Amino acid sequence: MKKIVAIGTALIILQVFIVPTVFGETDTPSPPELKSEAAIVMDSKSGEVLYRKNAAKEMYPASLTKIATAIYTIENADLDEVATVSSNARHTEGTRVYLEEGERVTIKKLLQGLLINSGNDAGVAIAEHVSGSVEKFAEELNNYLRTEIGVSNTHFENPHGLFNLEHVTTAEDLAKITKYAMKNEVFKKIFGTKKLKWDGAAWDTTLYTHHKLMRQRPYDKVITGGKTGYVNQSGFTLATTAKKDNTSLIIITLNSNAHRGAYNDTIKLLNFGFENFQTSSIPKGSSYKVDGEEYIVRKNLYYTHSKDEQPVEEIKSGGVLEITNHSGDVLAAFQLEDPASSNEKDAKAQSAPHTALGLPIQSHLPNLFVSIGLSIVDLFNKFI
Repeated sequence: MKKIVAIGTALIILQVFIVPTVFGETDTPSPPELKSEAAIVMDSKSGEVLYRKNAAKEMYPASLTKIATAIYTIENADLDEVATVSSNARHTEGTRVYLEEGERVTIKKLLQGLLINSGNDAGVAIAEHVSGSVEKFAEELNNYLRTEIGVSNTHFENPHGLFNLEHVTTAEDLAKITKYAMKNEVFKKIFGTKKLKWDGAAWDTTLYTHHKLMRQRPYDKVITGGKTGYVNQSGFTLATTAKKDNTSLIIITLNSNAHRGAYNDTIKLLNFGFENFQTSSIPKGSSYKVDGEEYIVRKNLYYTHSKDEQPVEEIKSGGVLEITNHSGDVLAAFQLEDPASSNEKDAKAQSAPHTALGLPIQSHLPNLFVSIGLSIVDLFNKFI
């Protein structure tokens, strides 16, 4: 915890930063034992990691790749555009929505086939329409994931997740990608769709989500979305989003050797997250005074804490708002603005519209440092 405080102090010059807390056995009851090789539980509002197992280990994601393909396409293509299905897309192997060569389909419909029915042919049709080829799409997707979402251990070779030795990611990166994607209402709606009538040139049917916790095995009516994946080399992979009260969770499990095992692990992690943690917020517009200066919260701020804790807010000199637990450990820290400084920055931004000085800056450095530390913890755990 002292290291986290030190990181926060070093980054005080940034406009907004959040130091995520990774909760361990000293903070909560013992986490569940899992069959999956890697897993993570992330609070989708605060970004804090509540549980991790080999979360930084490079692994094969299978069709969880399609989460990245979908959000990239939504943000970089006109969903009303019509794509013409190529022979290459038509003959893509694996799960399909049975597109016909020459069939004309809107990008939005292809995205629905991609996420709901895990259509590999839809993924290729999207890639070829958006970027001209699967290879170019993968290149652009990787750049987007690095620069826009901030992941650093992901490299995709295709839009669907069929096995390729170089097609890898981590549970942590997948959680970050899903967190980012769930902020988009179009993605969120498709990701949470349980069934959809499909009228295709060669296939008229009703698509049903493959995620069993959304349909066949409903979990407490809190699941908001999900994606399944499987190839021989990846084992069973599962991405799940859920919301209960004010807490929203992202669960990623990778490489379970059984379909049932992936779901059982996910249920254990949902129970662990919802039973032990909750998300609290500091509303936009809240103000704090220290040393005669007033500091303003410019956007809603979120932090996660154990349910048995009563967090304490304390404004520090310089406008750093610290959230601590009953032991005095820092759960989160936010650099707030004072109105005078904000007005000055706004003026500079107007005179130089391309400068970052007047724009809200979300720091990724705390997450970077914590991720490095957690990777060391993952490595250490292998030897104990």
